[in-house]
Amino acid sequence: MKVGYIGLGRMGRGMALNVLKGGHDLVVFDKSQEAVDTLVSAGAKAASSIGELAKSVDVILTSLPGPPQVEEVVFGEDGLLDNISAGQILFDLSTSSRSLAIRIHDAFAERGAAMLDAPVSGGPAGAASGDMAFWVGGDKETYERGLPVLLSMGDKPRYCGPIGAGTVVKLANNMTGYMILLTLAETFSTAVKAGVDPLELWDALRLGVVGKSSPLDLITKQFLPGKFEPPAFALKLAFKDVSLATELARELGVPMRLANLTAAEMSEALGRGFGDLDARAFLKLQLERAGVSIAVDPDELAARQQGKPAN
Repeated sequence: MKVGYIGLGRMGRGMALNVLKGGHDLVVFDKSQEAVDTLVSAGAKAASSIGELAKSVDVILTSLPGPPQVEEVVFGEDGLLDNISAGQILFDLSTSSRSLAIRIHDAFAERGAAMLDAPVSGGPAGAASGDMAFWVGGDKETYERGLPVLLSMGDKPRYCGPIGAGTVVKLANNMTGYMILLTLAETFSTAVKAGVDPLELWDALRLGVVGKSSPLDLITKQFLPGKFEPPAFALKLAFKDVSLATELARELGVPMRLANLTAAEMSEALGRGFGDLDARAFLKLQLERAGVSIAVDPDELAARQQGKPAN
């Protein structure tokens, strides 16, 4: 398969090299001549412009810093949109915006071409080794047609749904990670100010429920199925624990924005009569504000936990 790659930065370079290793003919374009030379020395061909690249390949991959660069490459003068042909596929591997992905998808569709958003997770090391996740949104049949190219770059491609779904998953992943880090900063700052050694705290926390499992494991029995009774641990007792922790922080003079917000959410849920439900019942308040409901089929959830593929 003839593949074009635009964007040979820290992520793109490793993935482009793996496309070559996968046996695909590769044409590359980047503003950095040094980056282009590295790929040419490995067996790729260099394109003098985005337009030239687009006219010579079947599948195009873009790996760019963000929405402004993606928009320029696609909609700019002599960009992809000016040169795309019916039947071609664009996988945008950038972390970009859902609205832009939909715009590109619709513009490509008018020309008989396809666009899928396929942001990645794995970092530069994963890009080089092939230990990469691809979260893909778009037409599923087109996804399967381009799957050999994705598999040449990474071992964990995943179809997530219609156009934009891949971007939503990537942004949710990143946002969750940074929110967890801020939570840990709050808990560690309180414990250290109270005199606990940070290394001892870290080592001790690994023995508890949170430390022994992924945060995603904590929502499988109640939150995802939407079943909060019988409780594994009652909300009223969880509120007591969080209240004691925030009281300790106040005594120490440690600001705890996330912890205080959590306590306030729990207090509101108690006022709604959720006290005897599972501790996670306060999470229902956020779902109500968002206007969504979550009730995952327990059997399907169990199958996913066992590593079985989606239906």
